[in-house]
Amino acid sequence: MMITYFSLMFFCGIWVFSSNRKHLLVTLLSLEFIVLILFLMLYMYLNGFNYELFFTMVFLTFSVCEGALGLSILVSMIRSYGNDYFQSYVMLQC
Repeated sequence: MMITYFSLMFFCGIWVFSSNRKHLLVTLLSLEFIVLILFLMLYMYLNGFNYELFFTMVFLTFSVCEGALGLSILVSMIRSYGNDYFQSYVMLQC
């Protein structure tokens, strides 16, 4: 029962990430939502088999690093272009 609930939440996060959004902040929030769902699934899996939960701390460390990189990209885009719209700049520009 819980696996279907987590799978539904995971695919909702994937759907929001892959849909055409205008802002970078929405995509970063959906990535953090996906990471949170993956963390909950990992915690439930490891806790169900009575394994050590050390790997969850490693996973949280990497997810915090991913969030910090995303926020730094967002801040640099806002400083360079003035907003976080994808249409206001060309990503393939040299």
